[in-house]
Order: sequence, then C-alpha cells, then structure tokens
Amino acid sequence: MEKILVVEDDNSIREELCTLLRANGYMPVSEAPCDLALLDINLPGESGFEVCRKLRLHSDVPVIFLTARDSADDELLGFGVGADDYIRKPYNSSVLLARISRLLKRKSSPVLTVRNLTLNLSDMTVHYDGHSQELTKNETRILACLMQKELCTREEIIEDLWRNSLYIDENTLYVNVNRLRDKLKKMGAEEYIRTVRGVGYRL
Repeated sequence: MEKILVVEDDNSIREELCTLLRANGYMPVSEAPCDLALLDINLPGESGFEVCRKLRLHSDVPVIFLTARDSADDELLGFGVGADDYIRKPYNSSVLLARISRLLKRKSSPVLTVRNLTLNLSDMTVHYDGHSQELTKNETRILACLMQKELCTREEIIEDLWRNSLYIDENTLYVNVNRLRDKLKKMGAEEYIRTVRGVGYRL
C-alpha cells in the first residue's frame, strides 16, 4: 500500500483527506518515508515551501501543494522549490485522486515504450532502432505526455508540463515540439509525432 504524507494544520481538512485516501487504497502518514507528499503552505512554524525544500534534499518523491493560496507568485514559488503539482482549495476529490495516481504511476514507471520507441525518464534519453538521443527536461515531458495518452491537445500538454498556461504561449510549445521532432528524425523515427490540426499532437 502506497504511503501518502499529509501535512495539513486544519484538523477537519486533514481528517477529510485521510478518509479519502484510505477509501482509495492509500495509507496516509504524518511523517516520511512516503511515496508522495501532500503539503499545505500555511503551516505553524515553517511554511510548506520550507518543508518541500528540506524534503528535496534527500528525496525525489512526488510533491503536491494543496493550498488556499491562489496567487501566481505562490504557484511559481511552489514549482521553484520542487513541487510536481499545485492544487487550490477547495479541491475536487476526483481531480486530486487523478493527480496522485498520475504522479505515482510516473514515478513507478521510469521507462515508457510505444511502437519500438523507448523513453527513459530517469536519465532523459530516448532510444529507437539502436540509436539514442539526450533530451531536455521539456522535451522529455512532452514525449512522456504523448506516450502516455497518444493524443494530447496543446492545452493538455501545456498544463502537464508547466501547470499554468498563462506563463507559456503556444509558440514556445511549437518550438519544443520541433526540436523533439528533429532529435527523433536523427534516429530514424521522424514520423512518430504528428500534428492534429486545430487540436494538438499525437503519436
């Protein structure tokens, strides 16, 4: 059973989260080690940002900030200290569970393979027909998103990568996709990423 660290100073919200997690097969815990961490930001003593910073010194477990703080600056700081996701309260239980499942699946499956194309998430390399290429962090995330869903809208890719489409325009995504296509082409896999006009991209 996967352990979820719950750091929340509001007892009613904490109990609500623990009940939700137990009902869906997870074990809520109050201290590390854990498989994923749910952190509030407004905490007595040190903030959730500091908790995340300290956790990142010795662990790469997925971290989700679950908070009522909704400013863009707070969200950017959250990702800056190492968070994997940022969810605002009041949260939707189904969305929270889906985000938890996605992050745990990504951590437990560092290698993705689709039609002889293999992506290693740990060292950010892609392999095809005996050839390999090193990818940037953004290129790795784009390819992982496509390999997991096969058809992704531009908005879905931006949300998955950068979590907030206000800070990334479509031209930036276009540039990253083209760079990824060039690297795949060098390995002989030039037909893998296709544009779906008016929608996004697919494998």
